[in-house]
Amino acid sequence: MKRRHLLAAAALTPLARGSNAQTYPTKSIRFVVPFAPGGTSEIVARSVAQELTSQLGQTVYVENKAGGAGTIAMTDVAKSAPDGYTLILSHVGTLAVNPYAMTRQPYDVTKDFVPVGLLARVPNIFVCHADFPAGNFKEFVELAKKNPGKYNYGSAGNGSAGHLAFEYLKLVTGTYIVHIPYRGTGPQLQDLLAGRTELSSAGAPALLPHIKSGKLRALAVGTPQRIPALPDVPTVSEMGHKDFETSQWYGVHVPAGTPRDIVARLNSEINKALRSSHVTQRFAADNASAGIGTPEDYAAFIAREQKRWKSVVERAKIVIDS
Repeated sequence: MKRRHLLAAAALTPLARGSNAQTYPTKSIRFVVPFAPGGTSEIVARSVAQELTSQLGQTVYVENKAGGAGTIAMTDVAKSAPDGYTLILSHVGTLAVNPYAMTRQPYDVTKDFVPVGLLARVPNIFVCHADFPAGNFKEFVELAKKNPGKYNYGSAGNGSAGHLAFEYLKLVTGTYIVHIPYRGTGPQLQDLLAGRTELSSAGAPALLPHIKSGKLRALAVGTPQRIPALPDVPTVSEMGHKDFETSQWYGVHVPAGTPRDIVARLNSEINKALRSSHVTQRFAADNASAGIGTPEDYAAFIAREQKRWKSVVERAKIVIDS
């Protein structure tokens, strides 16, 4: 009798919790972004949050929580109630770099979070200030090799996609350029545009307006193919570094223990948002591709990215202190 009672309780618990999905959501949803305002992460998050707010009838509000290479926000969300009312914008840095570049993290990215869905893949662009004495990628590499340690590149912070991309570029080109980490893409762009740093890599949405205005010069893109917005800018792979590929990607995770049917509901609503004209037009303008798929698709994608970037972290000896 006792064993049957325990089995019945175990079976009913997920059902009772899962039934919340029929009325979910009944209040506002917090969408945590682990970076400062002004970068690609915020553009992606706010575009999707706006559409989810319309679809769900409850406010989905973005909360920027920068610092610690994303660990501050991730720790916050890991400790939040697993009820579907706290989401985090997951990212190549927090999921595929930090686990291998940090000696300690206060959570396990696989055990303490559940993937909901991939939102977007955004091309990385390598840029320099307009006054930088190199007109193209080849000249940049030659100049950097002749002057190791003379030039600086800024990133959104340790473990950010831009940090990872530029360290990967340094590895394949055999150059030494000093890394200057900032607390977000916005702050690092301020110094780049002012000429206090010379180089950077970031997502297309944050950089394209400044490239088009002539304040920055695009040297190369990290995607396997050229991007529509910059058809004359070569890929790094084209420039003699076969199979080089780096892009920023963003998704949604929730705390472990979130009922599966709430995860499924969120995934369905996110896929619907990604198909909306508001989001597709915004993503197209930024040369981003939507990541429509299931939670299982996203989990498999993360596993592939972790394998690839673990190798880069080890070869480039990237160490991140939170």
